Amino acid sequence: MRDPSDINLFELLEIGYHERASDVFVKAGSVPKMRQHSIIKPVPGEWPVIDEKNAERIVTAVLSDRQKKKFEDTMEMDLAFAVGDKCRIRANVHMQRGSVGIVCRIIPLQILSLEQLGLPPVLGELTKHRLGLILVTGPTGCGKTTSLAAMIDLINQNRPCHIVTIEDPLEFVHQDKQAYITQREIGIDTEDFQPALRSVVREAPDVILIGEMRDTTTFNIALQAGETGHLVFSTVHTASAYETMDRVVNMFPPHEKNHLCLRLANSLRAIVAQKLVPRADGQGRVVANEILICTPTVAKLIEVGHFSDLYHAMNEGQFWGMQTMNQSLVRYVKAGVITEETALNYAGVASELKQLLRR
Repeated sequence: MRDPSDINLFELLEIGYHERASDVFVKAGSVPKMRQHSIIKPVPGEWPVIDEKNAERIVTAVLSDRQKKKFEDTMEMDLAFAVGDKCRIRANVHMQRGSVGIVCRIIPLQILSLEQLGLPPVLGELTKHRLGLILVTGPTGCGKTTSLAAMIDLINQNRPCHIVTIEDPLEFVHQDKQAYITQREIGIDTEDFQPALRSVVREAPDVILIGEMRDTTTFNIALQAGETGHLVFSTVHTASAYETMDRVVNMFPPHEKNHLCLRLANSLRAIVAQKLVPRADGQGRVVANEILICTPTVAKLIEVGHFSDLYHAMNEGQFWGMQTMNQSLVRYVKAGVITEETALNYAGVASELKQLLRR
């Protein structure tokens, strides 16, 4: 059994990286744990239960003096750092039951392609747009950042342009290829999203990546950038295309709804909702996507605010590369990649999926 005073976070993260874990957890009163293929389990090895003193030592060792001061003031801290040449870490430091804890998301240094991630080819077609807004949605931990990194990397490989990313914190690091890339991290390169977004259009960007749509100001600036000749990517924490439209519109006052729907109909290019679904063989997860492409029919539905009809448009829009979450799950079931039980657990509309599986 290891001495708790000898444990350091980088050692745990290296083990997590080699075990292909997605997250590593450290807190007082527990052994170190990790998430592997959606399941929480102990980090391999003979680890003791960590006490409060060592939990604080393990966590604060990765914080700069400025970050320690911010954590003392707010009791919350988001940060990112590298573990040698193996991976990058997106971490959240927090207090729980009066002691310090940390959750670390492991991010590989290599940016995988859309094909390697198993994403539909239509996502590659979306990167060819020169202006407009593309939203990638889903719950926390569903791979939104990984999918966006693959799309940005595809632009980087094929288009001589200026890409600006604004993230909190910075996760995937892009190297210049065909494109020139500027990556700005909240708290290090800029104070917050709003001042960064106000100045981004003065930085001569062609493509803008905004880490997250957090409020009406962020969304307004992103929408305006998409309307004025920039291709804008961002994320929203919603489970489907319909929920995304509903969430966005309800962020704004009721009297602005009609004008907002008109702006979205003109600027939106696609919504890609995704979930990570456990494989039947237990060897990892696959990504299931719901894809809404802004065709003239879809644009008209958005303009008049008929969001409930978007599901039918996706159901019938295979020619354009559209699909519902259920259609994506059914393909995996038929291919033997996931089980019917798992598909039903992740279904968009469970009753519809049961009917599709019976067929």
